[in-house]
Amino acid sequence: MARFTRAELESFRDAEVPDLLPGPDDPELRLLFVGINPGLWTAATQTHFAHPGNRFYPALLLAGIVTEPISPSDGMTDADRDRLRARGIGITNIVRRATARAAELSDAELRSGGLQLVETVRRASPRVVAIAGVTAYRVAFGQRRAALGRQSEPLEGAEVWVVPNPSGLNAHETVASLAVAYAEAARAAGVV
Repeated sequence: MARFTRAELESFRDAEVPDLLPGPDDPELRLLFVGINPGLWTAATQTHFAHPGNRFYPALLLAGIVTEPISPSDGMTDADRDRLRARGIGITNIVRRATARAAELSDAELRSGGLQLVETVRRASPRVVAIAGVTAYRVAFGQRRAALGRQSEPLEGAEVWVVPNPSGLNAHETVASLAVAYAEAARAAGVV
C-alpha cells in the first residue's frame, strides 16, 4: 500500500481527479456514483474513493455491484477501471478540487459543483445518479429536507438516489449498511 507523508498529501490540495466515465466503445452508463469531493489520498493516486479507510469498494463488492475486489489505495488499475465501465458504472464528484476534509468546502462551492454535476449528467446520461452524502446533496441542490434514498425529482432525466458517504468519518455506517443502500440504487439502474 502506498504511504504518503502529510507534506506529500498536502501537495495535492486543490488537485482534480478525472471522472471515471464510459468511453465510446463502452456500454452505456447506468449508474453514476457521485462523491462530495476528492480527498488528498484520492488526488495523490488519481483514484476515486482511494483512501485505505474508505469503505466504498468493499461495499460495492458486498452489494454485488462489482464481482471482484478492488483495492485502490495505491491507485486503481486499468483493469479495475475497465471492469467498472463494463458494468455501466461511473464515478465523479460534486466539487472537483481536493481537500483534506469535505468540511473545508463552502456552501457556494457545493452549489456551483451541483450546477457542474447537472452538466456532467446531461452529457453522460446515466439511468441513476447516486450521490454519496446527504448533507452535501442538501446544500448543492437546495433540498434542505432531503433524506437518504430515492429522491422525487430527477436530474436531467436520471433517477436520483442519495446514499450514505463511505468515508471512515461517517462512523455510524458499516460496510454492510453501505452495501444495502448502494444495492438499492444499483437495482434501480439495472446493474444488479
